Amino acid sequence: MISVYIGLGSNLALPEKQIQAACSSLAALPSTALIMCSSLYRSQPMGPQDQPDYVNAVALIETKLSADSLLQHTQLIESQQGRTRNANRWGPRTLDLDMLLYGKQQIDKEYLQVPHCGMKQREFVLYPLFEIAPDLILPCGEILSELLLTCPLNGLRKMAPLK
Repeated sequence: MISVYIGLGSNLALPEKQIQAACSSLAALPSTALIMCSSLYRSQPMGPQDQPDYVNAVALIETKLSADSLLQHTQLIESQQGRTRNANRWGPRTLDLDMLLYGKQQIDKEYLQVPHCGMKQREFVLYPLFEIAPDLILPCGEILSELLLTCPLNGLRKMAPLK
């Protein structure tokens, strides 16, 4: 089994329920177990500010699925929850599932970069990740707790534990 951290985000169609449904879908994946989910966090949009705030969380799963297979499954979950991909990279969405870490592997493909690009600067990734993995060391050797020292909250607010 490989430990995988998945970032979850939503700012449309009852975001808290979208995140809960996504966690349930992750738990139902073949050869996969949902180990834990962080609390929910509210964050400001990364891109255009004329959209609702996001609700974010991070989930830890253990899986026998390959990274490519897991990516296909997470994209299917996004689609089933109403995600449509468009040209607006940081626009509003019902669900965004990002593979943050896949074990200690570093993957660099046109369609998949792990560790997830930009995760080291994103408060809505680092703080929920720290909640569930405070002693985590990234594949590059950086210590998660040290990354938090240079990552401002930018208005990030912890909401509630995931139900």
